[in-house]
Amino acid sequence: MVKPSVTIIIACLVTYASGAADSLGSTRIVGSDAGPKGLFDTLVDAVDGDTVLVTGGRFDGHIVIDRSITLIGQDWPVIDGGGTGTVVTVSAPDVTIRGCVIRNSGVLLEAENAGLAVGADRVAVVGNRIEDVLFGVYLRQADSCLVRANRIAGYATLAPARRGDLVRAWYSKHASIEDNVLEEGRDLIVWFSDYSVVRGNTVSNARYGVHLMYDSDCEVSDNVFIHNSVGAYLMYSRRLVVQGNTMAYNRGPSGFGLGLKDLDDTDVTDNFIVDNRVGIFVDNSPREIDSSMLYKHNVIAYNDQGVRLHASVERTRVTINSFMDNYEHVSVPGGGHAPRVEWYGNYWSDYEGYDADGDGTGDVPYRSEKLFEDLIGRHPKLRLFVYSPAIQAMSLAARAFPVVRPQPKLIDNTPRLMPYFTSRSRVIDKRSALPLGAACVTFIGLGIVMGLKTGLGGNVKGPRERRRGGAG
Repeated sequence: MVKPSVTIIIACLVTYASGAADSLGSTRIVGSDAGPKGLFDTLVDAVDGDTVLVTGGRFDGHIVIDRSITLIGQDWPVIDGGGTGTVVTVSAPDVTIRGCVIRNSGVLLEAENAGLAVGADRVAVVGNRIEDVLFGVYLRQADSCLVRANRIAGYATLAPARRGDLVRAWYSKHASIEDNVLEEGRDLIVWFSDYSVVRGNTVSNARYGVHLMYDSDCEVSDNVFIHNSVGAYLMYSRRLVVQGNTMAYNRGPSGFGLGLKDLDDTDVTDNFIVDNRVGIFVDNSPREIDSSMLYKHNVIAYNDQGVRLHASVERTRVTINSFMDNYEHVSVPGGGHAPRVEWYGNYWSDYEGYDADGDGTGDVPYRSEKLFEDLIGRHPKLRLFVYSPAIQAMSLAARAFPVVRPQPKLIDNTPRLMPYFTSRSRVIDKRSALPLGAACVTFIGLGIVMGLKTGLGGNVKGPRERRRGGAG
């Protein structure tokens, strides 16, 4: 073996040390007195590995970060887009942006104006305030990016349909979107972005709290989706984990706490789904013949409809959930039942059975067979009368005279006597949502008024008879 000379060894060490120093880069400081163009000028001179420290001040936006640098804000420096275009664009990988205020993007949806647009891999956006923007953070074909602990607010003055998505991951695999507070935007979107995580975020006053499409092996966990049109809507995806989320007071035109369309092999567990128009909406999930769905350990409470699913749903297990004081625990549009869904071990707040042996399980099955619920399934317009005295009388008659009972929508042969409460349940602010009790009083009053108008004196005249003045 030929031994290397001392000169060669020293030369190699010097070369390695020089490369290591270059990779560490230098720190460039931008003071608050650097002027509106100060940040732009510093970024032009920066090289890969540099750290740019900005100590307060206001700077013009429309900047492009095309080197692998770390941008750190101290005392919340402001990068202002002046109401046009995209404020910050990142086109280099391995960039970190932390501690900045990014504000005032343009409002052109067709141009996708954003606070921060990312088109490179391994970019970290951490602990920033992004405000008065159309799109917030837009990841476009940018893998392994991190969006964490940011506060992002859109233009509240825009109609929801005119707003952009506060976080959008598009063809961006392994995205981590965590611990952000998002409000006054359109959606949090994850599309075509496999192996991504949406965890610990709070989304309010938006259209969809989170919207997934065409994703595989993603996680949606420990988020709070409140006061939106829809809490979470998940579509055309497989092997999702939906766990530990709070979905409450989502009462827009759709009003789903959780919407599931064309999903396969998805687990919905430990979620707290409260006071939505529909707690869980299920449409053609699962879709593949060899896939299944699991709903377990969820609290589904105080919704107009707890679960709404079609009679064609199959290969689905619903177990150890708490159905508490929903007006209608389970709805099957068009009437009928869902015979291929397994219901077992759930708590039902309207269960009227008993537990003679004290094992915590009812000794007689729970049967969902309310007459008026069946009628609503067949004729949705009847929902207007849900709190009227006539409907209460109809329900009492159906229990007293089994001949008018409908076919049960579901049977749970092992109902729980005590509700299951997920450890992930949170205290949430109801704010302006209409209390359920107030809604009940309102509709009971409406029913009484309508009853007095149509039934006074025991005679009920049809519209044609009243026009002609005919006697009843």
